[in-house]
Amino acid sequence: MDWLVNGIALLVALAIIAIGTGYIASPMTMMRGFGLPLPDDGPNIPWWLRLKGVRDIVAGLLVLAFMVWGTQREIGIVLLVEAIIPIGDMLLILAAKGSSKSAFGIHGLTAVIMVLAAIPMLIGVH
Repeated sequence: MDWLVNGIALLVALAIIAIGTGYIASPMTMMRGFGLPLPDDGPNIPWWLRLKGVRDIVAGLLVLAFMVWGTQREIGIVLLVEAIIPIGDMLLILAAKGSSKSAFGIHGLTAVIMVLAAIPMLIGVH
């Protein structure tokens, strides 16, 4: 079981780092898949979107750091706490009447995967 939940944690961490990198490199392109309407066009919009990229990269690096230097329980705690991010994204998209497909299919599914990986780590299932 450890290899499975560690593999999921690793995939989540690498995926969020890749997404964050995408927001830094091509913020307007990445925003199209998020689930909200694109913001009004303006010269500063890409810079605001890049802020999300930096935060995503840090969130992924935090999981990786705990995978290297932490215990299974600590990794589970980090995953559980960080699952709040996609839950929040999902709720904000739904509140803004954005794409429910993206809200549930991307953000909601990500949160579920993170929570399901965190639970065995927290309770010590091997």
